[in-house]
Amino acid sequence: MKRKKILYIGNALSHKGATVTSVETLGVFLRKEGYDVVVSSSLQNKIMRMLDMIKTVVSHRNQARTVLIDTYSTTNFWYGIIIGYWCRLLKLNYVPILRGGNLPYRLKKNPKTSKQFFENATYNIVPSQYLLHHFKDEGYINLKYIPNTIETTKYPFVERTEVVPNLLWVRSFARLYNPIMAVKVLEELQKKYPKVKLTMVGPRKDDSFDECVAYSKAKNLNINFTGKLSKTQWIALGKSHDIFISTTDFDNTPISVIEAMALGLPVVSTDVGGMPFLINNNVDGLLTPAKDVIQFTKRVISLIEDPSLVHKVSKNGRAKAESFDWNQVKTLWKDVLD
Repeated sequence: MKRKKILYIGNALSHKGATVTSVETLGVFLRKEGYDVVVSSSLQNKIMRMLDMIKTVVSHRNQARTVLIDTYSTTNFWYGIIIGYWCRLLKLNYVPILRGGNLPYRLKKNPKTSKQFFENATYNIVPSQYLLHHFKDEGYINLKYIPNTIETTKYPFVERTEVVPNLLWVRSFARLYNPIMAVKVLEELQKKYPKVKLTMVGPRKDDSFDECVAYSKAKNLNINFTGKLSKTQWIALGKSHDIFISTTDFDNTPISVIEAMALGLPVVSTDVGGMPFLINNNVDGLLTPAKDVIQFTKRVISLIEDPSLVHKVSKNGRAKAESFDWNQVKTLWKDVLD
């Protein structure tokens, strides 16, 4: 018997220059498992995108088995709230997938709205132990832990035994990801390692990109701003870099960090949101306080000067990434969708 449609509501904007989001990757994985997945929306204008999402839910209301809703914590949080309202109105099962690293803040800032949305969901899919902890603390019980996923066979592992100061940063240029901190870390490293290099990969989301470029030029820093790259392109870059850095102020369980670990790149990250739940400090990655350029720089230097630490973090990081492989995660999705 043919499975009913799954509607997947999220921001499918990679063709418009944005980074690839989970609605585009998980949607592909589910189709490969035989599910009939309808994705919405790929419209760039926010109002038109919202209307397209509503239209998709209404037009497929008789064929849809489940509505998956990527749920973020900034402005796009309201997409989830509105789609959840329409699902309840049309008596459709809906399943929020908790993507936003700052959702615990939303639970406290918008308690009534959050309660109505999350409590009436069939399940809330929690991709990180961090959010699972916070939602349980707020009394939610309809939670299912399903981590973000990758296909590790697509990430060639290079076991590092020593590194040079050749850094890689991959994220959208948005203030919540604090890209200027990466630039300032490079500035500090340059005092000790004059040949240090940094590659920053990702599309422009706000004026933080211009800030980074201007600061880099003013300080004569060796930074390559590549813009958005395809997954294949940035994975290839990973082979020629030595350390992956994540300078974000808010986060959940970012795929880019899991991908870096799969490639064998030792990761240095701020210890915000879900990062301490993803990275075991000094075992499969290194953690450092948010916004602290000096401490972050010291953590990078510790890798450069300690080959045994590099080897341990590289090897253990790959093992951690393999726990997120689709072949392990897909059974959890089948339990929810079937």
